[in-house]
Amino acid sequence: MQEPEEKKIALELLETEQAYVNRLHLLDQIFYTELMKEAKNAKTVPEEVVKMIFSNISSIYQFHAKFFLPELQKRMEDWSRNPRIGDVIQKLAPFLKMYGEYVKNFDKAVELITVWSEKSPPFQELIADIQKRKVCANLTLQHHMLEPVQRIPRYELLLKDYVQKLPPESPDREDAEKALEMIFMVAKHSNAAIAETERLQNLWVVYQRLGLEDDIVDPSNELIKEGPIQKISTRNNSTSEKYLFLFNNMLLYCVPKVIQVGAEFQVHLRIDVNGLKVRELNDTQFPHTFLISGKQRTLELQARSGEEMNAWIK
Repeated sequence: MQEPEEKKIALELLETEQAYVNRLHLLDQIFYTELMKEAKNAKTVPEEVVKMIFSNISSIYQFHAKFFLPELQKRMEDWSRNPRIGDVIQKLAPFLKMYGEYVKNFDKAVELITVWSEKSPPFQELIADIQKRKVCANLTLQHHMLEPVQRIPRYELLLKDYVQKLPPESPDREDAEKALEMIFMVAKHSNAAIAETERLQNLWVVYQRLGLEDDIVDPSNELIKEGPIQKISTRNNSTSEKYLFLFNNMLLYCVPKVIQVGAEFQVHLRIDVNGLKVRELNDTQFPHTFLISGKQRTLELQARSGEEMNAWIK
């Protein structure tokens, strides 16, 4: 007699979970433990660096090895009497939030491995030595570290498949659907963590280009648009090259620096977005012109095209 489809998927979940716990064991109990020992005894790499590379991998490993995998195993042994996994996955979902921290740290971790492999030959040698072992299956540390990043999307796919294959009258339907919704929220949570990190990194790059002026640096700011613009001088009928940065709370009117040491731009004017008015001007001499008037100042600016002008006005 053929196994029901939903049982096959539940078994696949169990098998991939066993393989995943082995991978976590390798990361936490072998790579992390041995590199930490090296850092403590031989001082070839700071302990802090090793901790930053592996983030909260120990908590993730403990959770899967001591809680989730044993629970799944018990369920599958008992399948003929009680064919369900939805309730177990519901218990798992809230703990998956700890992946946010690991995922957010991943790019930084990979960068630290690269930097310290160059700085410290013994650190690089120890990693290479572990990578040669059979348990590593000819894969690099970075490759193994990617596994937790990919695990939540994997749960989501397997669970989606499981819910689709469940017969309508299945006792697990309600729990499985709820579990899927919870896993979906967690996946969103870890994606949001990545997006937030990227936003802060991009913001930091912008602040560096502006020379890190104290009153501008604020992590809650959001960059909406930036780009070159021509400032029209009505006094002598000419234009000069300027640059705008539009944030959610302010517009920075900047001048490109001739000698770009450090900052690329000098902030000439900061106009609050609150109360800012923008309107198109019909100037025959200078096409694609618009007027910005704010509390601090009014500027007549010219874009390179009608499309670009509309993008600023919007």
